[in-house]
Amino acid sequence: MTQTRAGEAPPASPAELHAPTPPRRTAFAEGVDRLRHAATTEPGRLRIIGALLAALVLGFGAVTIWQTTDRASAADDVLTSSQPLSSDAADIYRSLADANTAASSGFLAGGQETAESRARYEKGIRTAAGKLVTAAANADPDSPSTPTITKLNRLLPEYKGLVERARTYNRQGFPVGGAYLRYANEKMQQEMLPAAEELYTKENQRLQSDYGRATPYPWLAIALGTAALAALAWAQRRNYLRTNRVLNHGLVAATATTTAVLLWLLAGHTLARSGLNDSHDHGVRSLTVLNDARIASLKARGNENLTLVARGAETRQVGDETVDAYDYDFERNMDTLAKGLTHARRLADDSTGEKPVTAAVGNMTEWHKRHDAARKQDDNGNYQQALNMVIGAKGTTGECFDNVDANLATALKHEQHEFKSAATDGRDALTGLPVGAAVLAVIGALGAVLGIGRRLSEYR
Repeated sequence: MTQTRAGEAPPASPAELHAPTPPRRTAFAEGVDRLRHAATTEPGRLRIIGALLAALVLGFGAVTIWQTTDRASAADDVLTSSQPLSSDAADIYRSLADANTAASSGFLAGGQETAESRARYEKGIRTAAGKLVTAAANADPDSPSTPTITKLNRLLPEYKGLVERARTYNRQGFPVGGAYLRYANEKMQQEMLPAAEELYTKENQRLQSDYGRATPYPWLAIALGTAALAALAWAQRRNYLRTNRVLNHGLVAATATTTAVLLWLLAGHTLARSGLNDSHDHGVRSLTVLNDARIASLKARGNENLTLVARGAETRQVGDETVDAYDYDFERNMDTLAKGLTHARRLADDSTGEKPVTAAVGNMTEWHKRHDAARKQDDNGNYQQALNMVIGAKGTTGECFDNVDANLATALKHEQHEFKSAATDGRDALTGLPVGAAVLAVIGALGAVLGIGRRLSEYR
């Protein structure tokens, strides 16, 4: 039998040697045990309370930074990216329609095409090409607008070639020139303008998406801010009940900074939301209606000209009646223009915006009267007289169209200014909030830790 010396442990038995080693506890389990043990003492509870208060205040600050940064970025996109691109898309559509109208006007003038008509056509083509370059530069490779932009860039030189052929044959007196112009108009109406309208629709959807990101209230940040204030209030009440001290400077500082961030968040976002909603209701909506009205007037003018170019060669069956296709489209365009102007007058929120729209209504009414008179002359076989009433020197439908277009351009300029002013106010309302929230959240968290630390020092 093995003897053991005094003070020595007896040797392990075979059962003890082969007994399984108990599994080591995880760090999380050990941490939970330490936390549970700490919660049984007042200093431990104070440390837990201080850590939770600091985490809540910092969490509130972090979520505020995240949500306000996202909304500020979206508001900036509305002002500097999506709305300008939407406006550019409208300009592309309008410029193409304007070029098509000018081409038909120049064709009607034949060898006497004016420098003004030619310059208007070139300006429309140049503007459309320039805006397409801008749109391509600002569109991502995987953007849904990219294929449409590529298509328009391909169609534009094809259209220009057809117009130049029509102009060349027309100057030489060959009737085939009219066929080329009608083919160019068909390419414009059936391919280019629908593509431009599709681009406009996509850019408007992007604009609405940015508004959707910029305007919702940051409910998560507001909820966290409210929870942080409630926790701070509870901690101060608990401190008062245990020490009979009314104020803890650290906790008061944390409460003050958290309240400041929450109020700044609410006020800043309310102002931003108000400005952005105003920019949409009194800017974007009016711009959309005015752009549609201006496009309708351009299409009406083009169809009016093509009625004289085709000389009845293009007809359409409407019910039991056969009508001139271009004159039928002219009437539809004028109906669209009338509805658009009525809507634009309702949306105008000041006399500066309403005045040019009212003037455009008067111009449109006179245009329709002169057009009806010109159609009567053409139907009676007086083609030259009808032509003079459409593109002549004075008292023509062209004068009315120019006045409609000029007044709509004035209204668009005013509404664009209204949009920029309101959208800028909305974006600027969030300026400094992310940085301010970060600074104040750190100060608040430090205040909570120092306030609890002051209480802990009383136990040492």
